[in-house]
Amino acid sequence: MTGEKNLQTLLASMRPVLREGEYVYVLWPHGRPLAGHVEAAVREAEGLTVVLPRTEADALDLPYDFVAAWITLEVHSALEAVGLTAAVSRALTQARISCNVLAGFHHDHLLIPVADSARALEVLAELSAANAPEPEPVREVVLRSEQPGDRDALLALTAEAFAVSPVTGLPVEGEAVEVKVLRELFDAEEYLPEFSIVAELDGEIVGHVISTRAWVEDLELLGLGPIGVTPRLQRHGIGTALMRETVVRANAAGEKGIALLGSTEYYPRFGFVPASSLGVEAPDKKWGDHFQLLPLALWPGGVHGTFRYAGPLAAV
Repeated sequence: MTGEKNLQTLLASMRPVLREGEYVYVLWPHGRPLAGHVEAAVREAEGLTVVLPRTEADALDLPYDFVAAWITLEVHSALEAVGLTAAVSRALTQARISCNVLAGFHHDHLLIPVADSARALEVLAELSAANAPEPEPVREVVLRSEQPGDRDALLALTAEAFAVSPVTGLPVEGEAVEVKVLRELFDAEEYLPEFSIVAELDGEIVGHVISTRAWVEDLELLGLGPIGVTPRLQRHGIGTALMRETVVRANAAGEKGIALLGSTEYYPRFGFVPASSLGVEAPDKKWGDHFQLLPLALWPGGVHGTFRYAGPLAAV
């Protein structure tokens, strides 16, 4: 099978998958027959380097220093393709994540520090999304406020949209946390019916976004999320339409700003900036620049304080 050569296509279609277990690099003892489950090997003038599961190295009493998680980029890249590993390495470097690359016939493989595995998957997902072609909007989509009787369909859509974790890229076991949060937001004091917006296509609910009351000190703001689109129609402009409708409604209602936790590649296109740059601190400092804020037309400036989400979101 011929591998893909176009860099943008490779980046847009790569699917990073985290292997189970931990892996180590070992300098194989000279003259000792190979043993254990060797995943990769490189012969150099100085000796033979092998990569194998950490449990195997421990069982064979082989020393090692670097303990890695193994991520496979499940896109079939041609061996002569130019730029894929450079783009991936650059993105991980910018996130201060070290990366060792192994190229196989079918896929490229990344060995990164175990502690950075979740963040690395997030960085790779953002890189892929940033290189996706601009979708053609679905012209027939109707945006409207949530109506009585929509909620079962909205919870089902959210379960479908988050069946695969946006952080790990792996299937979610049991009910996604976004479904539980949405169910509780519907009944929360901070629920704002005009900011529960539904996208409908030919009578079918295909997208939903909700924003609820939130605060910085005494200043009322909106906390956006979750936002979901049925998987078969993702990257068709429905999420973009829901975001823009939220901003239009918020400005019309005299809201001051909207905050969210999300991709630093996707949300800046709507005007979101790191919340800390506007004096607003995230509820969790580990969120860093992923906690973002959109100052609206009536943003007062001079704001300082920690953002407080609606109860169900604050409890996550």
